[in-house]
Amino acid sequence: MGNADTKLHFRKAVIQLTTKTQPVEATDDVFWDQFWVDSSVTVQDVFALVPAAEIRAVREESPSNLATLCYKAVERLVQAADTGCPSEKEQQIVLNCTRLLTRILPYIFEDADWRGFFWSTVPGAGRAGRLDEDDNDDEARPLAESLLLAIADLLFCPDFTAQSHKKSSPDTAEDIRSIDSCEYIWEAGVGFAQSPPLNYIHDLNRTELLKLLLTCFSEAMYLPPSSERKNTNPWVSFFCSTENRHALPLFTSLLNVVCAYDPVGYGIPYNHLLFSDYREQLVEQAVQILIVTLEHEAGSAASAALQALDGSASASAVEEQETSGPDNLFVNYLSRIHREEDLSFILKGLARLLNNPLVQTYLPRSTKKIQFHQELLILFWKFCDFNKKFLFFVLKSSDVLDMLVPILFTLNDARADQSRVGLVHIGVFILLLLSGERNFGVRLNKPYTLRVPMDIPVFTGTHADLLIVIFHKIITSGHQRLHPLFDCLLTIIVNISPYLKSLSMVAANKLLHLLEAFSTPWFLFSLPQNHHLVFFLLEVFNNIIQYQFDGNCNLVYAIIRKRNIFHQLANLPSDTASIQKALQKKKKSGISRTNSTDAESMEGSRPAVPAEPGTLKASLEATPGIDKITEKSQVGEDGTMIAVPHSDPPQSTAASGPAAGASDTESNSERDHEVDGTESEAARSRLSSVSSSAAWSANPDWVLSWKTKLPLQTIMRLLQVLVPQVEKICIDKGLTDESEILKFLQHGTLVGLLPVPHPILIRKYQANAGTAMWFRTYMWGVIYLRNVDPPVWYDTDIRLFEIQRI
Repeated sequence: MGNADTKLHFRKAVIQLTTKTQPVEATDDVFWDQFWVDSSVTVQDVFALVPAAEIRAVREESPSNLATLCYKAVERLVQAADTGCPSEKEQQIVLNCTRLLTRILPYIFEDADWRGFFWSTVPGAGRAGRLDEDDNDDEARPLAESLLLAIADLLFCPDFTAQSHKKSSPDTAEDIRSIDSCEYIWEAGVGFAQSPPLNYIHDLNRTELLKLLLTCFSEAMYLPPSSERKNTNPWVSFFCSTENRHALPLFTSLLNVVCAYDPVGYGIPYNHLLFSDYREQLVEQAVQILIVTLEHEAGSAASAALQALDGSASASAVEEQETSGPDNLFVNYLSRIHREEDLSFILKGLARLLNNPLVQTYLPRSTKKIQFHQELLILFWKFCDFNKKFLFFVLKSSDVLDMLVPILFTLNDARADQSRVGLVHIGVFILLLLSGERNFGVRLNKPYTLRVPMDIPVFTGTHADLLIVIFHKIITSGHQRLHPLFDCLLTIIVNISPYLKSLSMVAANKLLHLLEAFSTPWFLFSLPQNHHLVFFLLEVFNNIIQYQFDGNCNLVYAIIRKRNIFHQLANLPSDTASIQKALQKKKKSGISRTNSTDAESMEGSRPAVPAEPGTLKASLEATPGIDKITEKSQVGEDGTMIAVPHSDPPQSTAASGPAAGASDTESNSERDHEVDGTESEAARSRLSSVSSSAAWSANPDWVLSWKTKLPLQTIMRLLQVLVPQVEKICIDKGLTDESEILKFLQHGTLVGLLPVPHPILIRKYQANAGTAMWFRTYMWGVIYLRNVDPPVWYDTDIRLFEIQRI
């Protein structure tokens, strides 16, 4: 009964607050203490007992009471941080204030007039009398700063959120002001060797404080998207500045808690059904705090890292950058992690968690499946983007494949579900970033032997085959909102193609099927940028023929079998009558959804399914075109990358042989309009969109402008040499068996017969304001949808994105 009484008591206090028309004095402790001293209501209860309508009513009708409530709650947290909340009663007060502020803050943020409230100082509410005398310099601190510093202190409070190092008795309580929080890091890992004993009460208390911290940071959700806005969230900037003396131990605690977490535990089947895993809730909040705090304008750590990769910055400049580093201490610490064992701990931890949904057992649902893979992918992305040593470490061994397989699994699984379009984007962006490094292409040659059930044809081959087969699935049977990603998917294949030693027959056929689909006249003539997809695919074939001919007899055989595609491309009609005729034939279904060579899907796999009706999803910003998010680099003879200047006019390579099409692939400005602002208009995709080309129609001059640059010379030369030889063998030996033809091709050579090899062009990911905005919107959309118990932001006036019901 006690619990029902406290709920009733708490509800009465709320009603009193909402019905009072006169301001209540800040000194009326009897009134204010009702909210946190005498009750112990769970966070779910607080959300139920403090309805949204009542918070808004107080905000509009008696603003001074709402202001005093916030001020008093922060004051109690500051006091607790000073004393180190030695008693259970004081710990309960902290939790009550934390829950109440988590409930109220979103309603402060949704009103533009209130947004500055926490950044003002509260007049006449002298705190010096209440707090230690030497804290007078805190007098003028804005409320937001006091709140953030109190949360940071409370996250390292012995016997509340951290393991005490002393025998507990009231006299020996540790002085929270003098403790070195680096000794209280929550978990072993980076920079800390001891693993404190698990204490689920500490985990629960940390989780509640982190939820309040995340709510403080969420002011970003209430501002409309704008890539112009200088991206600084004042809450994050202050919390991650030198003002926060716990910045390093907190960053380390969050990182170690995430990377050390093992959801399978001791491997006892069904263990997650037997007891609650409080660590999982903490890990979810920790990873969300990390991805929000690691937000940083591209241009400091990231660009220094990218310059160092390309060797285009002087060593001293990079050195200088590293010593000072960015102002955001979390980004600063992340960019400096360099010890092999630390990098390995992070990579293994992230790989273990991302592989969790793939863990196969003979007992259905016997192992726990984590739900925070989107946040993990964003965290992995930030590591690769901000810490060049980590990126090199990932690509140094085949450990990168432990990240690749779960990403490909997720892409394939989510391809038909429009509520997971953002998830597919982040997976593709990560692969684009990795594909800019030679080592990634080389690693993909490792045979793929895992048997993770996926809804794809069975094949025997390498990780490169797996990637191509899944990309083909996304293109041919993915949701139409993924069409703007086609350029990205093909760019990744172009980037890895010069290093692929031996494609399987299944993957070779998939590439030819894509070329066949993308080179139909109606498709080429229906949108101004569709021909770029053909250029990408031809570049893939040219790279493999020129640099990896010897092991790729399957691809050469597939090219010979489908040689008519190349002849049709070379003879593509460009007169007005033919263009009109082709467009009338335009199929409604878009790219051909069937493929005659599709084999049975893997045993145990389930098909990718669309989103359930009623699923909520957050809208996304438009993604910038591939030419905006990549920068071309040429691979020199010694393997070093030389940046290709952007200013080159596309025509300059028109006569330079096989590379002719390469620079034309992306010389488009129409791309920016391809997917406009809101994602809610599904029709704005490459195959069905008329909006981006309403005033445009294909004409002979336009067709000739790119047709003459199609890089077909290498393939035509290969066909000219090999087709007569293959036909002769078939006739002479009466061959009908393709294995014999493959054997012949395997031992064939084109040395001296092909045009001079073109330089390898790699398109490296390049951050810009557009991608920064996309990431911010996607990240907050994920956080909004994942925090449903309690629903922190539900039904508040979010401006950064829209919540849509499918």
